[in-house]
Amino acid sequence: MTTLVVCLDRTDDVGRKTGLRSPVVGWEAVRALVTDVGLADPEDSGVNTLLESLRVAQDLRDENEEVVVAVVSGDRESMVSADRAVAEQLDDLIADYDPDSAVVVTDSADDERLIPIVESRVRVDSVDRVVVRQARDIESTYYLLKQFLADEELRQTVLVPIGLTLLVFPLLAITVGPAEGAAAITTVIGLFLLYKGFNVDERLARFARQTRESLYSGQVSVVTYVVAAGLTFVGLFVGALGVSNLGETPGVVIPATRFAFDSVPWLAMAALTASAGRLLDEAIGEDPIRRSFLNLPFIVVAVGLVVRGFSAYFLEEQGVIDPFVVPENEFGIFSNEQFVMVAGERLALFVVTAIVISLVGARIASSVSGSHGDAERGDGGPETEPADGD
Repeated sequence: MTTLVVCLDRTDDVGRKTGLRSPVVGWEAVRALVTDVGLADPEDSGVNTLLESLRVAQDLRDENEEVVVAVVSGDRESMVSADRAVAEQLDDLIADYDPDSAVVVTDSADDERLIPIVESRVRVDSVDRVVVRQARDIESTYYLLKQFLADEELRQTVLVPIGLTLLVFPLLAITVGPAEGAAAITTVIGLFLLYKGFNVDERLARFARQTRESLYSGQVSVVTYVVAAGLTFVGLFVGALGVSNLGETPGVVIPATRFAFDSVPWLAMAALTASAGRLLDEAIGEDPIRRSFLNLPFIVVAVGLVVRGFSAYFLEEQGVIDPFVVPENEFGIFSNEQFVMVAGERLALFVVTAIVISLVGARIASSVSGSHGDAERGDGGPETEPADGD
């Protein structure tokens, strides 16, 4: 079995520095070539490549293999002529020595482009890329950049924004000024980074896919989601109106509390409508209703009561809203006189009611889930009959 250890030199650095014509074949010839190249240019990485070729050949000889070591160079005129020169030299080597396989030794990505030419003529068992230790970081960076530029998605994500920035900034600097242009570009880049960082594109695609599937399947939640969106806009509008009626109020705490107080009933109704539609879809479907969907409407109402109670407490303490007055009522044998509920009592009432509603929801969800589980267990297995003698 004959193995060809071939050192590839596409740009003919060896011939340019030593004046020798390739191919250079044989242990002694390659060993002398190492000295010639080293004396001509001690900093050339080709010296290490030639030494690596000799080392690989020696290791194969130690394993009792017949080895032919050779250096094949291209042409300096053009890449086509260089590749054709390498192909002709390989044909001569294969005709003379008839190797069964080859081991390719290179030191750059440019030389590795010759590997398909070698593979088309002889089986390649190994490719040995030599990286000089002092230049390892530079060489690794080069290959990382090469891999980066080969990835279309990364190019579009990184190179396109950089290119647009370099094109738009001079126009903005001329029209509105360098500072304003830099601020506008920085804002756009920041929004783009947040857009990619939070996977907004994937979320939008998933939302569009779910909406399309819901429309095609005729789910009730599609209608309830639209109603919930309308209620949400109404809540935001009512909250903004409440803030505008405050007039000039120092700080942001009171306006924010007023906004929450006025908008939370509408927002809670929006969430309740959306959760009710999702619950109806679960009820219509064949699968049993999940506990989370049963408990969600009660949680929405409880959270809305808590937020409403705390916002009312703060606003009443600041004198923005009036205390809650309970009117006189008669319920059969029960009756009450009119009285005023102070801020603390109102807050306690809202919190206690929210806790009771959440407990009721948890209880109902647990009962319904338990009944579904019992029904599945009862229908799933055969009835057991008592054994004789029991």
